[in-house]
Order: sequence, then structure tokens, then C-alpha cells
Amino acid sequence: MNKITLYHNSRCSKSRAVFEILENSKVEFRVVEYLTTPPSTQVLDALLIQLNKGPEQIVRTGEDEYVELRLSENPPQSRVAWLEVLVKHPILIERPIVSDGRSAVIGRPPELVEEWLKGKK
Repeated sequence: MNKITLYHNSRCSKSRAVFEILENSKVEFRVVEYLTTPPSTQVLDALLIQLNKGPEQIVRTGEDEYVELRLSENPPQSRVAWLEVLVKHPILIERPIVSDGRSAVIGRPPELVEEWLKGKK
């Protein structure tokens, strides 16, 4: 199994639950606190490909920044523009994301990570 990366927000209960799942599963993983160390546009684009999602599909629309940026009225018009918004405002990225470099899963609910890990063994 490739090394696993957890894109983590320690203030999020779902993210903490996924952290615990990874610890309990005895897999080697690294943690990226994506709010303080946002992924680059290239890394985020690769994650989206692994997730089989477009950038607009991982946007947290309930965040204050989503409203402040008026993204519902004036959404970015391209994939690149969405990626730039998400990298500049990482709070808008759905969490937690777990990746092994080949595939990824959003841990909402956290049990999805358990299922994803079973498929890796």
C-alpha cells in the first residue's frame, strides 16, 4: 500500500474520527493540516482526479467565506479558477480527504474511510 495522506482539520469532528480510524488500522500515514498548509493547485487537481470529482463538488457551501465571496451568485467559470479559489480559501475544501496517491476518499461519513482501507488490503 502506498503511503497515505490525511488532509486534516483537527477542529472538525469527522476529521478527528478519520484520524482515529487511520491510527487504529495501523497503516502508516502522514497528516497535512490543510488550513495552514493548503495543497497546491496541482496537488488539489490530482486529489480531485483520484476522487473522480470536479472542484465545485468538494466545496463547503455552508462556510462564511462561501457567502462572503458570493460564489453561489458568481461561481468560478473554469476548473482552474475553482482550484485557485479553493487553494486561496482552503476552509472551503470538504474534509477530511484521505489519499494514497492513486485513489482518495472524503471521510463523510468516516466509515467511508474504513471501506476504502479494506479495498487496499
